[in-house]
Amino acid sequence: MALRLPTPEDLHQLAADNYFELSQEELDAFQELIPGLFQSYELLERMPSPREPLQYSDRDPGQRPQPSEDPFNAIVRRCTLRGASSGKLHGKRLGIKNNTCIAGMPMSCGSLVLEGYVAETDATIVTRLLDAGADIVATMNLDNFAFSGAGDTSAQGAVLNPHDPRFLAGGSSGGSAAALYYDDIDITIGGDQGGSIRIPASWCGVVGLKPTHGLVPYTGIVGIDNTFDHVGPMARTVADTALTLEVIAGKDPMDPRQGEVPVQPYTESLTGGVNGLRIGVLKEGFGLGLSEPDVDAAVHKALGVFQELGAHTEEVSVAPHLDAGGIVWGLIAEGATALLRSNGMGYHWSGLYNPGLVETLGKFRQSQANDFPPQVKLVLLVGSYMSERYHGRLYAKAQNLRRGLRASYDQALSQVDLLAMPTTPMKAHRYEPDIDIKGLISHGWNMLDNTAPFDMTGHPAISIPCGMSNGLPVGLMLVGRHFDEATIFRAAQAFENQVNWETL
Repeated sequence: MALRLPTPEDLHQLAADNYFELSQEELDAFQELIPGLFQSYELLERMPSPREPLQYSDRDPGQRPQPSEDPFNAIVRRCTLRGASSGKLHGKRLGIKNNTCIAGMPMSCGSLVLEGYVAETDATIVTRLLDAGADIVATMNLDNFAFSGAGDTSAQGAVLNPHDPRFLAGGSSGGSAAALYYDDIDITIGGDQGGSIRIPASWCGVVGLKPTHGLVPYTGIVGIDNTFDHVGPMARTVADTALTLEVIAGKDPMDPRQGEVPVQPYTESLTGGVNGLRIGVLKEGFGLGLSEPDVDAAVHKALGVFQELGAHTEEVSVAPHLDAGGIVWGLIAEGATALLRSNGMGYHWSGLYNPGLVETLGKFRQSQANDFPPQVKLVLLVGSYMSERYHGRLYAKAQNLRRGLRASYDQALSQVDLLAMPTTPMKAHRYEPDIDIKGLISHGWNMLDNTAPFDMTGHPAISIPCGMSNGLPVGLMLVGRHFDEATIFRAAQAFENQVNWETL
């Protein structure tokens, strides 16, 4: 495809967009030079793009299930992709959040903006799951571009709570949580930038792990900001969650988010018990402005189970936890804006880029931006304003303040082995299909107080179901030291072995 040269009008507009003017002498000189520069672009355009052959070619993209087959609206498509004939996950049926590339499968990120896009490559974790013998049987519904925690903004419709469909599953990985109540899906994959694995895990009563930042490669997954993109496993049991992490964790040279990536035999930690384990009950995680008393009470009751099992619990205080929202918003607004305005990939990092996704998002972002949900529009407005008016200063400040926030939790974790608190301050939100825009945005972000700080600091955190109240699950969140998921699993498994959380 021949590239079109910019016209004089294009150059004047581009100059204005970059806050300078072109003199006639500059315009004339640039017009003479640009055709020579474009010869290099033409050369680049003619070069074939590198493509890795697909090892698993038996792929059926399937179709969207009928409502009777998917009563919680958790699934985008039933599909068939068979993995290796043996491995740690052989016989396990997996659902993958629909912001993750699976070659030959449509990927919309829950949005009309990407409707019709078909991935050309497999995300690294997809390859690892298939190599371990997993079968991928579904792609999962999610909030529109993963910008809400409630579960009701997807272009494919709201994801409903499996315990009571009058309520929401949570988000953004709502489909990945709710579908675990279907008999033919054993394990799912979710993503987490503000709590999007742990929120729906809490509201639906499943296990969801946000690993240490960088432990699991994010290559081939649509993100928000490289510095706090996380992907991790969700399941009905701690054991399946640990087993899946064992498969997907580890170094990927194509992921710039990773540094050194120490891994552990996570499944070996499941029999350790908690005798002598020190659990710090985070004072600032309870009694928040939107905390429901029955949620706090259920978590405290669950912590009593750990005491019965021989763990030592004590209240700890991390005062910066209450102010972390400033850092969270400072990073999300400008970080997401920069990534979206660069068509989902950004610049200045070494790794695997996705040219097809970049081009598709770039075209549709210009032609269909009205299809963005209100949350994305608001983030783009605020992020663009802060970048233009304050030149990225507050994003830079928030990045620098992350180190202090991380150190505050590290200091607490030097005295205890785990931190404990409610995953979300409240139980699942009621589904309101006619909610106004202000309410839609507000109730999509009002559950993040305990989850989002640990996306910014990169600490591993798991949500496990710890009780029921008024027919809805309550989640307990355990937070560990960086790359010490084994201790988290050890505690979570001990709790799971001891109680039936639905009757606790």
